[in-house]
Amino acid sequence: MHTVEMLEQALSLVKTAGYLVRQEWLGGNGGGGCELRGRKIFFLDLALSPGEQLDQVLDTLRRDATIDELPMPPSLREFLRPKRSA
Repeated sequence: MHTVEMLEQALSLVKTAGYLVRQEWLGGNGGGGCELRGRKIFFLDLALSPGEQLDQVLDTLRRDATIDELPMPPSLREFLRPKRSA
């Protein structure tokens, strides 16, 4: 699956997980998920490449405790598995 397609699926899942997605130009210096006043927000840094943006979304999803309960494509679930060390 192409990076852009995976990014779209991951962004859809982050929204399903309750995040408000904000697309901002952060100059490659920010982005990711946070909680403000009890509301989950994900900042997508538009200065990053699609691959880097995907990494940000996946990192946020991996840290979210509710993610295992949500339906998602098998290909995305595979990306969310913890990386094994050699």
